[in-house]
Amino acid sequence: MNSPDDPKGAGRASSGVASVATPSSLFEKIRSRLGGGDGAPPPLPPGGSDADDEEDGMLRMSFLDHLQELRSRIIKSLLGLVVAFLICLTFSNAVWNVVSQPAVAALTTLGVKPPLLHTITPMEGFNVIWFWMPVLCSIFVASPWILYQVWAFIAPGLYKRERRFAAPFVISSAGLFILGGAFAYFIVFRYALTFLLGIGMGNGVEPMVSITSYFDLFVNVMLGVALVFEMPVLIFFLTLLRIANPAFLLRHSRYAILAIFIIAAIVTPTPDVFNLMLFAIPMCALFFIGILASYLLVMHREGRSFPWRTTMKVVLGVLLLLALALYVAITRYGYKLVPHWPFIAR
Repeated sequence: MNSPDDPKGAGRASSGVASVATPSSLFEKIRSRLGGGDGAPPPLPPGGSDADDEEDGMLRMSFLDHLQELRSRIIKSLLGLVVAFLICLTFSNAVWNVVSQPAVAALTTLGVKPPLLHTITPMEGFNVIWFWMPVLCSIFVASPWILYQVWAFIAPGLYKRERRFAAPFVISSAGLFILGGAFAYFIVFRYALTFLLGIGMGNGVEPMVSITSYFDLFVNVMLGVALVFEMPVLIFFLTLLRIANPAFLLRHSRYAILAIFIIAAIVTPTPDVFNLMLFAIPMCALFFIGILASYLLVMHREGRSFPWRTTMKVVLGVLLLLALALYVAITRYGYKLVPHWPFIAR
């Protein structure tokens, strides 16, 4: 027999007692495992770094959750579009004067009197002026809201630090979309329309343009150029998802330029080279602006800083030279600023 002060016997006795666990002791053990005990919470594991925070920042959603989120974003986008449509509908007459102004200017340049558009069917004016034109206008007005809904849908799949690009994404993408529409309205569409209407006039043909055919061409050019202006945002987004990088884009830029000219040849409503270049040159510039944005994102990921001070000095110097050239052209050579391309004339 072991004496009471035998440590081995005591160990066996204690283990025997512990083996018969009461329900209360099991309950206390479960509570302590779940963090509900009276003791202090277990310490955080060592090495809890920013990487863990980034993983925690990425939201986890099931397939049904993604579908529900997509449905919610589509409904919100449509509601914003409806509100913008109602606002644009109240200004239909004023907006139509703006939309038809390129046609009036082109017909006046070609010597067509009176420079008017025509309706062929009874419902043509109502469909164009009071429905489709406010729809087109509402797309541009509601573009910031729609693009925000797009970002809100894809944001759960991004890291926490990448979700901070929400405001730059919405502002830049909406700004480029509206800028593309302005470029199409003030430059591309006016030259294309004058060229198309003047093709047969030397053979005794006088243009009589219906508002439906005019508005169809207007929509195609406006939306086509506006979507093309989203190229920098697309390149930045592909870099954000690590699908592309600036080195790859620069290495294959020759193929991108070839594709740009092919797309410009398809989108351009006229067959002449001048209008082709009006499309292609801005698209090439936007492509390289997208590469610059992609490069800035890669530098940010790698913890490097971009030489903004030197770059701003160069840009400011170029702008000053352009301003000096414009001043000399106006004061010494009799040029003046005009509200249409090329915005300066004698």
